[in-house]
Amino acid sequence: MFMSDNIYKRIANHVTRLFEEHPHPNLVYHNLTHTKSVVERAQEIAAHYELSEADTLTIYVAAWFHDVGHLYTDIEKHEEKSVELMREYIQKDPSANEKLIANIAACIMATKIPVHPQNLMEEILCDADSYHFGNKDFKTTNKEVKKEFALRGYGMLLQDWESNTIEMLKKHVFFTSYCKILLEEGKRKNIEWIKRKREKNTADNTHQNLFSPELDRTKAKKDRGNLRARGIQTVLRLTSANHFHLSEMADRKANILISVNSIIIGVILTVLVGKISDTPYLTIPVIILLASCLTTIIIAILSTRPKITEGIFIKEDVLNKKTNLLFFGNFYRSSLEEYQWAMSTLLGDTEYLYSTIVKDIHQIGVVLGRKYKLIRLAYTAFMIGLIVSVLAFFIAALLNYSHPGNVTKITTASGSPL
Repeated sequence: MFMSDNIYKRIANHVTRLFEEHPHPNLVYHNLTHTKSVVERAQEIAAHYELSEADTLTIYVAAWFHDVGHLYTDIEKHEEKSVELMREYIQKDPSANEKLIANIAACIMATKIPVHPQNLMEEILCDADSYHFGNKDFKTTNKEVKKEFALRGYGMLLQDWESNTIEMLKKHVFFTSYCKILLEEGKRKNIEWIKRKREKNTADNTHQNLFSPELDRTKAKKDRGNLRARGIQTVLRLTSANHFHLSEMADRKANILISVNSIIIGVILTVLVGKISDTPYLTIPVIILLASCLTTIIIAILSTRPKITEGIFIKEDVLNKKTNLLFFGNFYRSSLEEYQWAMSTLLGDTEYLYSTIVKDIHQIGVVLGRKYKLIRLAYTAFMIGLIVSVLAFFIAALLNYSHPGNVTKITTASGSPL
């Protein structure tokens, strides 16, 4: 049987080895210590109920694997990765069956927020995962979770941390009767503790503002800081707006060149080309005009032709503040979840946000420089081509009419000259 050969010990050794071989310094809370705690709590709760050996094994394996996904991916996707790693390992055992694997996977996925367990096994694992909400460990785990979020780039979640924690505890539900009886009172005390902590922090801030002898200087310094921040924001906003308007102007200039030269080419092809056989001395001027118009159109199109980028970014680029998340070309192929995480990281880091805006302005400026350079070249080509074409027409006509014998007389059907 699959449950023979000391499967419990083999599972524990395998998951422990995963944590040891893939150390993640940012996992202050979702680490091996937490995993072992959930395993112990799951066994404690399961022991209260008369479960079959298969159900007991299901809960045990799910408890060991439920957080290993944190070693490889982001918080939002760690349950799916945990299920994937569990399947890879369990399926190697020839006696494993799909029903057992599906039950383990369901238990792991039941811990995904918002939790919705569908049976007793899933309820046991959910309660084991949140067991600390109802005991004294919560004071320590709450600090660890906050620190981990900060290290992993989830700065937006840290704003008003105490109030968000209180709201989370109020919405939380223990599903098993065992945990309801054992832990509800402890959870209530933890809510009161975090409320007192929030009130103390508020009172300390108020006391400092009212009685600190540095109040005036601090306020003045804060006002100067706010003024400087508003000045920076204004400069960045105006610069971005100016670049946008310059880009619009460049596109309009390119469209004018394309439209005018297209009309000229259309007129030449429909009117003058048909007359070349009757006026061969105009061949060279017409070719020059066509060439200059075509050259101008090509250069104008190149100035407005967009450049396609890869459209993806990697997590390391965001954490190292190397990617510009404000430019669509850097993220259009990324998933919504990846972009939401990246933007929450960006918005939670003021330095990263400002540096990204500055980088975006610089990149737009580089594109504008290339665009205006090509448009200037297109206008120059059009101007020179027009001048040369007119001179060529004038010279051709002058040379032709200076030799009357070369004049070709064109008549209509009635015999009248054109």
